Amino acid sequence: MDRRQFIKATALTGTSATLASCGNPEYHLIRFIPEEALTPGIAVLKPSVCPLCSAGCGLSVRVIEGEAEVIRKNQLGVTKMGLAKKLEGDPAHPVNQGRLCARGQAAIQVTYHPDRLGHPLKRTGARFTGQFQELTWDEALSELISKLDSLAMANDQKSLAFLTRPQRGLRSDLVAEFASRFGAPEPIAFEFFSDDVLRRANALSFGKEQLPTFDFAESRYVIAFGADFLGTWNSPVSQSIGYGQMRQGRPGVRGKFIQVESRMSQTGANADEWVPMKPGLDGVLALGLAHVIMKAGLRRPEAAGGAGTLIEGWAGGLAGYSPEEVEKQTGVAASRSERLAKEFADQRPAVALIGGAPLAQTNGLFSALAVNALNALVGSIETPGGIFFTPQGRVAQTRSIDKVADSNIQLLLIDGANPVFATPPAWKVRETLMKIPFIVSFGNFLDETSTLADLVLPDHSFLESWVDSRPESGAKTAVASVAGPVMRPLHDTRAMPDVLLEVGRKLKKPLSPALPWQTFEEMIRSSEKSPAVIDRRYSGAARTVNFIAPQFDGDAGEYPFHFLPYPSAAPQRICPGCRNYRIRSRARCGAAGWRSIRRRPQDCRLVREILWRSHRARVLCGFPRLCRRGLRPM
Repeated sequence: MDRRQFIKATALTGTSATLASCGNPEYHLIRFIPEEALTPGIAVLKPSVCPLCSAGCGLSVRVIEGEAEVIRKNQLGVTKMGLAKKLEGDPAHPVNQGRLCARGQAAIQVTYHPDRLGHPLKRTGARFTGQFQELTWDEALSELISKLDSLAMANDQKSLAFLTRPQRGLRSDLVAEFASRFGAPEPIAFEFFSDDVLRRANALSFGKEQLPTFDFAESRYVIAFGADFLGTWNSPVSQSIGYGQMRQGRPGVRGKFIQVESRMSQTGANADEWVPMKPGLDGVLALGLAHVIMKAGLRRPEAAGGAGTLIEGWAGGLAGYSPEEVEKQTGVAASRSERLAKEFADQRPAVALIGGAPLAQTNGLFSALAVNALNALVGSIETPGGIFFTPQGRVAQTRSIDKVADSNIQLLLIDGANPVFATPPAWKVRETLMKIPFIVSFGNFLDETSTLADLVLPDHSFLESWVDSRPESGAKTAVASVAGPVMRPLHDTRAMPDVLLEVGRKLKKPLSPALPWQTFEEMIRSSEKSPAVIDRRYSGAARTVNFIAPQFDGDAGEYPFHFLPYPSAAPQRICPGCRNYRIRSRARCGAAGWRSIRRRPQDCRLVREILWRSHRARVLCGFPRLCRRGLRPM
């Protein structure tokens, strides 16, 4: 073959291949008409609210035109639309004042996550196998409505249950209203690292059943008992801002910070003085400080008011909590506790706080009441540099998760909670949920709890729907945040509040009385006319409490270490010791939950390998997603 024939042959072959490839494509890319008018290249800032924790930080979302794959009328295609590109703190918001934590910065990935559900799903296989099929919204809502109608026709409305995460806002109010008007019990709220013990203590000491707000910016001396307030506890962004002002915001004045805990936290690493002590004895040290203050005549017992009367022996000066006795129990030197007590009383304003692991002990309420009495003794309640309580609106009443096992639940609706993942195996939450005949999840993802659901109705992301928040703490004034959607939905999802309202209108037996709103947006706009602040004071009976030693599982000789779970911002990992995946607040290898227990070093291979090389140091098994296991010699 000469050169001329070769060129003719290759040209003919290439042309044939090109024509053959121009047939009907297997994948039709549909381009939808843009649904909104935006100027290319020009960013727009829109407000929103961060939903990743209860702090309720305000967001400023940068939205700019872009192309995105979307689902419209059950068809996948491409369209131009406003897309959220970056989240920052809202400078005008009273809680976070323009700042934002790492979790808030990453919250945008909830919207764009590749594993996010785009259609309603119906289970086709056994539970926990992840076998689902897509169905339309009309089919999904019809199935949910039929289940609710069946309960109503049998007069068995009380067998309906809602399982949600703790929320303060109109979303939780709507869930509670729907349950009440249908005839179901109060919703069940679940949060593994709950602060209910501190709320109870504040109700007894000060009549306020809520978490406090700390005025670090005006304080000169801070003692924290186990509270990781610069990490994940309470309202970390607001507290970090106040802490920064306490340290560097006042010329010539730099507040002092003492951290008392059993495991060094992120907050403890920033302290001027870190005080290690035995777990579960924080209340003993707090009362030891109060004893020194009263014995030295720096404050009289009556100064603590009602908070002091709750403590056994307070009027007598707490004679059983001398520095020497406190040293025997806690391991904190007597000279050190005396010095800390005098500094705390002299360098005013001063504030003490407690949270996290100390309140998870069996004597957590005693420890919280002791710290409250210490604050009241030095006059740090509702004063600059002390403790404040953010004015609150109406709060929907909820029940504990143990009611799931106690109730005869036939239909369970789950919104934002994943108890199968977050609870230890000993609680048997998964086994309990497996017994419920029908479960509906409003989750965005197929997590450990959603895989048990018979029906999954995916919710909008917070950037695609109306959001609101009434923070429990973080500001001295009442805060109510409301924001509309900053972008259109990417997938075939619907906002959970709108789904509830639509279901309520289509029931054969109407809700009594009927919900007056057509959409969640209408509910939000109508709420602007209602009173925002309600003076809620606890009026229950109170009695004095005495010290009870913390209880630990296991013999101290056989289990020389303590297991102290704690939440952190650590990324998800695989444990190199036991090869478990997606472990958050418990260990699948046999750890027993959010109460300190003794652990043998041989229980985890990773710990066994490195423990004896660093026997006197803190050993971290960095396997959990949102916590780590810290083990420390007794």
